[in-house]
Amino acid sequence: MIERFYLKDYLSFKETELNLKTGLVVFTGPSGSGKSILMESILSSLGGATCNASLCESSVTWDIDEESTGIENDDINVFKHIKKEKSRYFVNNQSLSKKAIGTVASKYLRHLSLKDFSDFENENLLSILDDRISAKSKKIITLKEKYKKSFIEYSDVKKELLKIEEEEKKIVELKEFAAFEIKKIEDINPILGEDEELLIVKKELSRKEKVLESLEAAQEIFNHEHLATSALDSLGIESSFFDDAMNELRAYFDSATEKFSALEDVDVEEVLNRIEEISGLKRRYGSVEEALVYKEQKKQELAKYENIEIAKSDLSDRYNILTSLVESLAAQLSDLREKELSIFETALNSYLNSLYLRDATLSLKRQEYSLHGCDALSIKLNDTELAKISTGEFNRLRLAILALKSEFMSKNGGVLMLDEIDANLSGEESMSVAKVLRKLSSHFQIFVISHQPQLTSMGDQHFLVYKDGNISKTKELSFDEKVDEIARIISGENISNEAKNFAHELLEANK
Repeated sequence: MIERFYLKDYLSFKETELNLKTGLVVFTGPSGSGKSILMESILSSLGGATCNASLCESSVTWDIDEESTGIENDDINVFKHIKKEKSRYFVNNQSLSKKAIGTVASKYLRHLSLKDFSDFENENLLSILDDRISAKSKKIITLKEKYKKSFIEYSDVKKELLKIEEEEKKIVELKEFAAFEIKKIEDINPILGEDEELLIVKKELSRKEKVLESLEAAQEIFNHEHLATSALDSLGIESSFFDDAMNELRAYFDSATEKFSALEDVDVEEVLNRIEEISGLKRRYGSVEEALVYKEQKKQELAKYENIEIAKSDLSDRYNILTSLVESLAAQLSDLREKELSIFETALNSYLNSLYLRDATLSLKRQEYSLHGCDALSIKLNDTELAKISTGEFNRLRLAILALKSEFMSKNGGVLMLDEIDANLSGEESMSVAKVLRKLSSHFQIFVISHQPQLTSMGDQHFLVYKDGNISKTKELSFDEKVDEIARIISGENISNEAKNFAHELLEANK
């Protein structure tokens, strides 16, 4: 529920605060006092409308799904819309876009103002029908669970089978392509690390001649080695350090000469061609390792293509079994729904009659299999399509559907906001709407603007919206103040004793 609402600086409102209760909350007041403005600002605080208030804020008791929204719950969650240079929206001081905050609030809030057909969507209507069936027998619950599980598997198998059939149409081309890709990599037959080794060989080849020339010229030093040894001896200096150094130098020269001489047998063109081949693979696949992984993938694909007939046969068998199972379970669901349909229609028409509406007719037709079976439940009002009935009739029919749904609700349904749902109705019609809303108020917190005494008298909480000069204000009414306000609705500004007596009787009757 919405526990508190605060509004500051919006059109004729300077500042107002509402401490709200559960049940049916009624707003009344003279025309132009600001009732619709107030309703719009409540919606705006929750991302459901746009207004230019400097601040509108709703404190709610909703338990927000933290995992899906990323919003941490507080003891009381605060939704806020601030307008300075631009509009900004917050939940518990966490900034969100208007769309995001509206999405969060939409799980708990519904604004019944326009022809919103969501209550008449097939899934919702079947859910209400199935709840009525399950109240008599739990068989349908087990049946629906089994059907849903089977349908999901059926859909997965069907999708896989269609994929195989599509692949089958181009199987020859796919096999040829896979074989071509495998051969292209196997012809080159790259080895991990080979590209780095080839680059080293290429570098060595490029400097082989120069290095060998330098080594040959440097050999001359060994021809004069004995002279250096004699000079050291004549100086009385131990020459072993010199001998060791010359031996180490000789070893380096021999190793280098052997290494570069071995390159004599290397074909430079072959090395360059090999480098180019591997570079081509790397350009295409990213690296030698990725090329080898790709080759294995293509080998697996080729094996799959070659075994596709076996896979298709297995899937087809499974698909046929699941098709029979889904059809059987769906037929059982349809039978249960058909048996309950006339009772459901009678219950709906009971509400419609109390709302002074014509009878509705319900029909179940077969459609493609879905998660909910193969039934399409449709409603007509006196054989008239829903799109063609008046807004007033549509809203009362929607109330009847909500009332039917609420009969089996196990938890609070959130908040309903209604704009003048009893406008242009007779006294009897208005009272019928009021009675349905009173029933719904045990499951929903309902905000409604009313100009009729019948609905107003049913309110669990009653706020008067009025003008003090040019400033709009709100006031929660006591019992006696409710009497005066309902009397004003009945007789206008000049309140008669008869109007006050009637108002008092209405309130007492609806306590």
